[in-house]
Amino acid sequence: MIQANVAIVDPACVGRPLTVLVAVDVESERVDLLDAAKASFVAAPEVQQCYYVAGDTDFLLVLTVGSMGEYEAVTRRLFFGNPNVKRFRTFVAMDRVKVGLSSWSPPDADPSSGPGHHPARLS
Repeated sequence: MIQANVAIVDPACVGRPLTVLVAVDVESERVDLLDAAKASFVAAPEVQQCYYVAGDTDFLLVLTVGSMGEYEAVTRRLFFGNPNVKRFRTFVAMDRVKVGLSSWSPPDADPSSGPGHHPARLS
């Protein structure tokens, strides 16, 4: 199902040349606190993508910013200003090697079989 039709704009052309990935750990996973964190991430225009994940961290964010000074202001607002954020780790992208949200499906996949179903190919 198509969720949106969008134009992909080079962030540098709109004054947002830095891509920053952030791993965020929270103090508590109480539902109300998680929902508040999600809402703050969704509302932040710098956040392009937000994932609530299983594993060694709680959230992975992809942000675009105009400068490291702008990123510092974002950290104060989203992370230091949120008492439920235990810590965050920043990764600044040196090169956007592949960017996209398209989904791939093998040519022989039968969409009527449901998500993740890929029939075996017989020779």
